[in-house]
Amino acid sequence: MQIKQRLINLKSTLPPNVTLVAVSKLHPVEVLQEAYDAGQRIFGENRVQEIVNKYPFLPSDIQWHFVGTLQTNKVKHIAPFIDTIQSIDSLKLLREVNRQAAKCNRQIRVFLEIHIAEEMTKHGFDATECLNLFLESKLDAFQHVTVSGLMGMATFTDDTEQIQHEFQNLKELFDAIKQSGKASDSFTELSIGMSDDYLIAIRNGSTMIRVGTLIFGQRDY
Repeated sequence: MQIKQRLINLKSTLPPNVTLVAVSKLHPVEVLQEAYDAGQRIFGENRVQEIVNKYPFLPSDIQWHFVGTLQTNKVKHIAPFIDTIQSIDSLKLLREVNRQAAKCNRQIRVFLEIHIAEEMTKHGFDATECLNLFLESKLDAFQHVTVSGLMGMATFTDDTEQIQHEFQNLKELFDAIKQSGKASDSFTELSIGMSDDYLIAIRNGSTMIRVGTLIFGQRDY
């Protein structure tokens, strides 16, 4: 099946309020261009070198999202063009994104990554730590980032009840932040759901899904 048809099929299952990020890691520029030609404009990458290499060869109206673990010393490479960094997992990283965005005279949209899975290999703030960032106004100091939402990854498991529980927990945190009155009007996105669990995520309040395999097929590692 062609990428265009896969995109049509996938988008037909999405409510109007859910944004699709096409996760294109390890796929060549030609494949991304095919998805672009089929109407996709938002692409997610998880390796700095890969996104830096692809960026010059693709249309300038693509909205690039960084969705992988980001080291502070790599932020400077993507700061000039990145639209959204979904994987802010520490204040140290947020501070560096703010610093590099200021150097580029840009505003970079960010999501705080929350650790909701049982796997210790996953990154992110815990829920209490994240809520306190808002309640104690610790994010107000960062003038060149816009904290626009939360991101999380569920445990890699076939147990759909566990996945649902983890997504529910993140949605409760998202709602608590909204209700605190401490978040800006830009705080609107809950980025949960990938190829295997996006329908569960949508049922639990997702506004943005990060899907690769259902669009591009299996990757060659």
